[in-house]
Amino acid sequence: MKFLIKFLRYSFCLFVLVSCRKKPAGRWDIQPKSLGEKVEITDLSKEFYNPENSLENFKEKYPWFQGSVSDIDFLERKKDPEEIAIYREAIAKINLEKLSTDLSDLFSRVRYYFPKFTPPKVFLYSSALQGLLDPVFYKSDKNYLFIDISAFMGEKSKYYEGIERYIKKNLNVENLLPKTALIFAENIVPPTREHQKFIDHILYQGKLMILKDAFLPKIPDSVKIGYTPKQYEWAVANEPNIWDFFIENDLLFSDDSRLEERFIMPGPFSKFYTEIDNESSPQLGVFIGWQISKNFLEKYPEVSLQDFLRMSAKEIFQKSKYSPKFE
Repeated sequence: MKFLIKFLRYSFCLFVLVSCRKKPAGRWDIQPKSLGEKVEITDLSKEFYNPENSLENFKEKYPWFQGSVSDIDFLERKKDPEEIAIYREAIAKINLEKLSTDLSDLFSRVRYYFPKFTPPKVFLYSSALQGLLDPVFYKSDKNYLFIDISAFMGEKSKYYEGIERYIKKNLNVENLLPKTALIFAENIVPPTREHQKFIDHILYQGKLMILKDAFLPKIPDSVKIGYTPKQYEWAVANEPNIWDFFIENDLLFSDDSRLEERFIMPGPFSKFYTEIDNESSPQLGVFIGWQISKNFLEKYPEVSLQDFLRMSAKEIFQKSKYSPKFE
């Protein structure tokens, strides 16, 4: 109930709080050396759906793409009019020249912080809506990056009718780079399978978000975390309330696995189990982990990104002295 009362007390000044929020000091405002070459992008679906290109030729050129799909099913998909229509709408939303430039900048920044990084070969394809939840994946053994363009047609696309709103809001072209950056972040800081406390989970997410900050400094924070502007404003305006709720309910050092579903996993909102749930932003555990991480790095600018990523959640939390207050 305290959470609800505090929210109602401060919700009227949401705009002011967001407008006055302290901006980062520009830690990520660097100019990495350019890759020196254009990122080559291969459109697999363009070749696959091309009636002039036989299935045999396609399989010979990309023997690893078919997976476990039978030749009969693969051939049917190649000629499927709806799949072809989805691909055409999807590719029409992609500015290949801009994407090449954006990926080049992203790869340059990853390599600036992690010199051993080798830019991957990039493939676009359309899964015909099969991969909406995980549209980007990285095949590390071959250094191949795959991007499913059918997941970025715009939330108002007719092909997304019937899909829940909280999923559709991130099916826009602007979400492509953040989702791509996340793949590299997860590869750099892979999750542990050990049983962890809530603080470990949210600060793992905080580390991933800090890597997004480093790799995509020009992308708005709301887009990086996958929020609508309104959801981001709500999270910022209620940051002290959210933190108080976590503290008052002894959640930080809880090992209740249900907390991930309530505050970390994607969904329409976070689950405080109060009257305010439907108003709240989703994934507030991710948001708070990000703010703790930002707070730590602002206090300790001498700590390198690599050293920060190696630190334990407990050390980051204790040294950050994170305690948000209303301004």
